[in-house]
Amino acid sequence: MSKAPDPRKGTPDPALSESQFRERYLQQFHDPAFRALDAELERIVKVAWDAYAGHRKAPVTRKAGPEFADPDYDLSVEWLAARDAIREAQARHDDRDGPLRFLIVNCSPRSEHSCPGEMSKSWRFAELALDIFESADSTAVRVLDLSRLTAEYGRNIHPCKACFSTAAPLCHWPCSCYPNHGLGQTQDWMNEIYPMWVEAHGIMIITPVNWYSPTSPLKLMMDRLVCADGGNPDPTRTHGKAAREAKQIELDGWDYPRHLEKRQFAVVVHGDVEGAENVRRAIADWLCFMRLCAAGPTAELDRYVGYWKPYATSHDDLDADTAVQEEVKNAARTLLAGVRRDPMGEFTGSELKAPRQK
Repeated sequence: MSKAPDPRKGTPDPALSESQFRERYLQQFHDPAFRALDAELERIVKVAWDAYAGHRKAPVTRKAGPEFADPDYDLSVEWLAARDAIREAQARHDDRDGPLRFLIVNCSPRSEHSCPGEMSKSWRFAELALDIFESADSTAVRVLDLSRLTAEYGRNIHPCKACFSTAAPLCHWPCSCYPNHGLGQTQDWMNEIYPMWVEAHGIMIITPVNWYSPTSPLKLMMDRLVCADGGNPDPTRTHGKAAREAKQIELDGWDYPRHLEKRQFAVVVHGDVEGAENVRRAIADWLCFMRLCAAGPTAELDRYVGYWKPYATSHDDLDADTAVQEEVKNAARTLLAGVRRDPMGEFTGSELKAPRQK
């Protein structure tokens, strides 16, 4: 049995002084309307500094209880609530008498309710897909609109901290890195997003190409879904974020639980000039690596809308391109048919164990 190496250290310390913290904290109250409350804000910033200096990541906890490896470990009540929501979503997914559940993810950051002043073409594609799923019998459909990250107050997906790369068991399912109240890393959306993925039998990703790559909102969500693919459902085994303990657990043997396996997917990627095929492949490869399954060849689509034409007329170009509209509908129809055929992902080969994990 290998002995876990010590975690490597040496990066610069990001800690702020109290004066630096105060200046940064108060930047969120730049609006002159807050000046009448400066005395109250000074009292609030002192409390916030105390939480920061005391590293109070999860200020409200309870004992884990007998279902965990260490029943006496103090677990965040927010993490426990997220875990419970995922369990309820899994029960909905597993209910063979329930509807077929679909999740459509609009990955464009563009919204008419923010700086761009116009809806995205991805949203229009999502509406086409929504019509297909809603018009079918015994279906339940949810739309995850990632443009809310840019247009809605207090809506965040914080970046992945890459715990998995230290050791797989250090990455908890669901993610326990957030909220981190001491660092002000709150209002994280992922605890609402995880159950959306878990309950779905079929997931449809619709995204534009941004600089040869997936959009920023999509990539944030992708990275934060790493805990769904090999993540540790019992944070007490690592006593929170004890890196060396996690390394030892991985070296002793980790089973890499696949929390989203056997679901089916469709992917629609559209571009203006370059990159659509590569982005479509990257997203499909990511989903397949998590052991989801493409619903069929027509469930994967990459196309250009208004190729090398002015962006100002791109919606007009989409209006005229009835073929791509029908192809998006076909991708949704393919996913619908695939899930009807195999709602629990019991397709041939799903029972096989891979000889190598991550």
